Amino acid sequence: MTTAALSGQIALVTGASRGIGAGIATALAQEGLSVAVAARKLESLAETVRVIEESGGRAFPVELDVTSADSIRAAVEAVTATLGPIDLLVNNAGINIPRPTLEATEEQWDQVIDTNLKGPFLCSQIVGRSMVERKRGKIVNISSAAGLIAAPERAAYSSSKAGLIMLTRVLALEWGPYGITVNAIAPTFVETELAAQTLNLPGMREYWTTRIPLGRLATIEDVAGAVIYLASPAGDFVTGSVIPVDGGLTMR
Repeated sequence: MTTAALSGQIALVTGASRGIGAGIATALAQEGLSVAVAARKLESLAETVRVIEESGGRAFPVELDVTSADSIRAAVEAVTATLGPIDLLVNNAGINIPRPTLEATEEQWDQVIDTNLKGPFLCSQIVGRSMVERKRGKIVNISSAAGLIAAPERAAYSSSKAGLIMLTRVLALEWGPYGITVNAIAPTFVETELAAQTLNLPGMREYWTTRIPLGRLATIEDVAGAVIYLASPAGDFVTGSVIPVDGGLTMR
């Protein structure tokens, strides 16, 4: 995988203001892509844009609420007008509201499902129309190991991420004839500020680390590397797949 292989392509990364999304966007920019970085609040993208531009990359910040089709359409139109047609969509935006199932509210369920499953559906549908017309494009969905194995207090989150895996397969099946690949990545806990809210609870880091055969948690670079692989020519014949970036957690 070299910069030349992806140079000049256009990517849209949702949830790119911090953590995994910011890391993916930065890695793609280092590979030569022009990257539209999206989040609900434009000002939250300033740091991601700064990091990309200081390393010589091109970033275009865009306001995007993945739960609103109107917001997605407006963002995609802005990206296309400024950078060009989108070659790579990374559906990364997601939330988790851990709650025991008996205590979870309907509002919390809807918030998680709307962001983690409805959002990628709407983004894929809207961006996918242009990809189908052009007969080219790649979509990478950021699912989770929690979509492959059950975890307590994550009924909504695990359901949304498992649903995202099936959405990935359906889109890959429907859009394969148009030359479009659709894949998912399923990380375990990744070392981010957001994950630290759970990992810093007593015993949690040790509990998950000991269950992972490779003996550590994932890094942002681990996830970004998988995205680059799928975006590159090396991943051109891979579609409908789920790549667990989990150190072996889900094989048990």
